[in-house]
Amino acid sequence: MQWKGRRGSNNIEDRRSQGGGMRAGGAAGVGGLGLVAVFVIALVLGVDPSQLLNQAGLDTGQSSGNAGEPLTTQDKEAGVFVSVVLADTEVIWADLFRSQLNRAYKPATLVLFKGGTQSPCGGASEATGPFYCPADRKVYLDTGFFVTLERQLGAKGDFAAAYVVAHEIGHHVQNELGILGRANTLRGQLSETDSNQISVLIELQADCLSGVWSNEAANTLGTVESGDFDEALNAARQIGDDTLQKNAGRRPMPHTFTHGTSAQRAEWFNTGLRGGQIRECLKLTDQIL
Repeated sequence: MQWKGRRGSNNIEDRRSQGGGMRAGGAAGVGGLGLVAVFVIALVLGVDPSQLLNQAGLDTGQSSGNAGEPLTTQDKEAGVFVSVVLADTEVIWADLFRSQLNRAYKPATLVLFKGGTQSPCGGASEATGPFYCPADRKVYLDTGFFVTLERQLGAKGDFAAAYVVAHEIGHHVQNELGILGRANTLRGQLSETDSNQISVLIELQADCLSGVWSNEAANTLGTVESGDFDEALNAARQIGDDTLQKNAGRRPMPHTFTHGTSAQRAEWFNTGLRGGQIRECLKLTDQIL
């Protein structure tokens, strides 16, 4: 992906040198990759995921963070990368909303943090991974998750990281279209298993929307390089619920899935990528609502 030297977004809120920790509470965010990170890190460390949540302060209310810790060269480069990808999503979704939906697109803000921070949707940490909070229309991202994505998940490449950002912005698109609010209301009325099925459809739709963005980036921005789409597809496959459970030495349990199988995630990314049409992704809304 050609991103160096290109324009970044102004909608970046950089908290990485502020610290401030995190605290439990608030409305639930949409986890794009979210708690997948907890599961992966727990797998690597050989501990129960709930232990990581407790250590991070999600269950105990303890705060964590790295107040005043200087940014490394890698941190700074990751911040610039995210800013450029976010700018690309803003340009593309503004065009797509206008051309395909005949409406205006209001961009999200992306919060960069290091260690931990707070959001209206609860605590954000490296353990919880990136997520979108519909309450304040912000994406929360510790770029340290990109290291987890590459080293623990085997999802290498800058476009794999761009897929992470595009997926979370896909949740913002859902929020702009009124899908998230209705889906969350419905989930509150269902059993845990049925609620998980709604969550899977929400995540697959965000994968599809990230595919739509990728298609448009290739066609209009000219920034996509050979092999980039393969990087995104590999990332989608590596974070499928069945693959994560198998890698943890467990038999996949579909009733616990919240993000979809590896095959489903790759399929819906490809659906958006091939057609570049929002309406193809919105077909999932009929199943969600």
